[in-house]
Amino acid sequence: MVDTLSPAERSARMARIRSKDTKPELIVRKAVWAAGFRYRLHGKSLPGRPDLVFPALGTVVFVHGCYWHGHSCQKGRIPGKNSAFWREKFDSNKARDKRNRARLRRDGWKVITIWECSLATIPKREKAIKKLLDLLVEARQNAKPRRLDP
Repeated sequence: MVDTLSPAERSARMARIRSKDTKPELIVRKAVWAAGFRYRLHGKSLPGRPDLVFPALGTVVFVHGCYWHGHSCQKGRIPGKNSAFWREKFDSNKARDKRNRARLRRDGWKVITIWECSLATIPKREKAIKKLLDLLVEARQNAKPRRLDP
């Protein structure tokens, strides 16, 4: 598929993509808050800056966009134009995510990842949120509170 935007327009559009407070992240945050769980946002002192941090539960949650984190779904496909660049970019993003998860686990954190595509429709969203809440309830029962460094 041919890009209908000029390189400058495409660059400007890509620059507007947020890394925090995305629609999928807000969906997860509202559901978790409504269920009575309290969290910190974007743990700056933690590897990968998890989107939600539950220090009392020793748990972190990443809400990953399928495109930028190279998910195996349709939204995570590599663009046809400049595909070598994008393949390298997505591979490095996936390697970074893997390193961050490993470091967090090594430090005793339970790591949960929610994918953007799992929130796309109401039935998928309900299933993903229920699974997340079940994992948080389990973490609460087995809680090993963690302290966040300032």
